[in-house]
Amino acid sequence: MSNTLIINATLINEGKSFKGDLLIKDEIISAIGPPGQVKAPPGTQSVNASRLLLLPGIIDDQVHFREPGLTYKGDIHSETRAAAAGGITSFMDMPNTIPQTVTIELLNEKFRTGSENSLINYSFYLGGTDSNLKEILNVDPAKVCGLKLFLGSSTGDMLINEKNTIREIFKKSLIPVACHCEDEQTIKKNQELYRKEYGENVPVKFHPLIRSREACFLSSSYAVSLAKEYNTRLHILHLSTADEMKLFSNELPLGQKRITGEVCIHHLWFDDAWYSNLGSRIKWNPAIKTRFDRDALAEGVNKDLIDVIATDHAPHTLEEKSNSYFKSPSGGPLVQHSLAAMMELWHNKIFSIEKIVEKMCHNPAIVFNIKQRGFLREGYKADLCLVDPDNAWTVTRDNILYRCGWSPFEGMTFKSKVIMTFVNGTIVYNNGIINDDYRGQRLTFER
Repeated sequence: MSNTLIINATLINEGKSFKGDLLIKDEIISAIGPPGQVKAPPGTQSVNASRLLLLPGIIDDQVHFREPGLTYKGDIHSETRAAAAGGITSFMDMPNTIPQTVTIELLNEKFRTGSENSLINYSFYLGGTDSNLKEILNVDPAKVCGLKLFLGSSTGDMLINEKNTIREIFKKSLIPVACHCEDEQTIKKNQELYRKEYGENVPVKFHPLIRSREACFLSSSYAVSLAKEYNTRLHILHLSTADEMKLFSNELPLGQKRITGEVCIHHLWFDDAWYSNLGSRIKWNPAIKTRFDRDALAEGVNKDLIDVIATDHAPHTLEEKSNSYFKSPSGGPLVQHSLAAMMELWHNKIFSIEKIVEKMCHNPAIVFNIKQRGFLREGYKADLCLVDPDNAWTVTRDNILYRCGWSPFEGMTFKSKVIMTFVNGTIVYNNGIINDDYRGQRLTFER
């Protein structure tokens, strides 16, 4: 492998922004220093990053790359191409594929597929069910990112509802328990109320009233209560309500927290006023709710009640999304545009650039105990992203890389642009050119 010296960049790392140079030797960050003071070996290639921001590569702890079984929507190769273009260098993929990833044998098959097809670094969740506790307890904590529980059904119908099984999982799991929290009985009751009035053609604007604030809080508070009872390492995914903020604390350093939370890009960007224009294109589970909720989530990020920002990237075809309310699947594609969207919120002074890096790069590494990634540190893997903060571009069908071919951001203009993405020291994305020959590495965990 070749060496690379990135010069004159503005490095964003561990709460600070500073001008400097960074040397990559093979896969590793070898040296960081003031401009002109990092010495490089002969033959080192140089990247002039004047006016650019140098960030650690983004770690997305929640994606659905649809492989195996649903690859007409996307697969590991197609979606990691889009992710690299968005500055993402590592991902953790969910188990609601076909077949569902609920055994170690199927999990290992996914890891094999990742090694063959992923342009970026990868890990995969084992899915929890009412009948696979033995598989859960046999997972190697150093090799698997976490256990996914659907406490409320979503795409793929992996609902787990046996209370004794849930308790055993919370009591005995050796890996982080990541939960989708929505109360199924509340949702079913709301569905029937709207079905009686509208039949199958429920307007999508009622989605946040069907998959309601109450449904989220009931389930999230239940998970938190179990985690406190059993001292479980709990991570609640895609928080969507103001109410849920009361379940979290910023009193401990992140590395000491046993209960952590995540918010997704769409819950920080959209609110229920957008349903009138975008309809089912912004139909996610949990639902996008009110502006009040959106603002409370942003405040939760800034106050460190929420620890991680992710995408919940979940592509579907436009044909599928165009179905009537109950038949239209929830989810949408986001990995290519997540950093650009967050940079827009920085331009709008909602978040600092240091806070964005903390929540998208540093904290996923801390929450999941990822080895030697997530920071600009000497000795760490050279997962990096160069961003031009003042390079406006518009999302169009022609520059969307998702296999599904659409984005909820289509037609929007972002002020900032990802220029280059390094994965383990290799340039995988460079100004629109993708290195399809590179393959990422399996994430490992210090547990």
